[in-house]
Amino acid sequence: MVALIQRVKESWVKIDGTEIAKIGKGYNILLGVMKEDTTKDIEKLIKKIVKLRLFPNESGKMDKNILEVKGSVLVVSQFTLAGNAKKGNRPDFTAAMPPKEAKELYDHFCQKLSLHLPVQTGLFGAMMEVGIINDGPVTLILDSKKL
Repeated sequence: MVALIQRVKESWVKIDGTEIAKIGKGYNILLGVMKEDTTKDIEKLIKKIVKLRLFPNESGKMDKNILEVKGSVLVVSQFTLAGNAKKGNRPDFTAAMPPKEAKELYDHFCQKLSLHLPVQTGLFGAMMEVGIINDGPVTLILDSKKL
């Protein structure tokens, strides 16, 4: 499971021009679910996300986690994080979990994360407009297989 985490001042999701989710300070997380992912990957990612110190302290040093700053999370499904462009010019997405199973893990991830933080979500499988006001910018890629 891959999570691309962006520290944001604000983030939102629109579908057909209608806003369906919005957060203030926190993380925009693009979540890619891979074929071999399980609930153990969810547990590892959430444990890391909640404790990551990506917010500045009074001295400006990244030393506070999202709980300490009372942040929120906007999670958006992003199967293209499974893309491989090693061969040719068209990415290969065969590493992505099939949609039905991926949605189950995506929903489980969001539900488990919501036990720790306020969570908003995009709509799984939909064509979305995702807006962010990046804070920093601070962007981090977490791969559950490498945690």
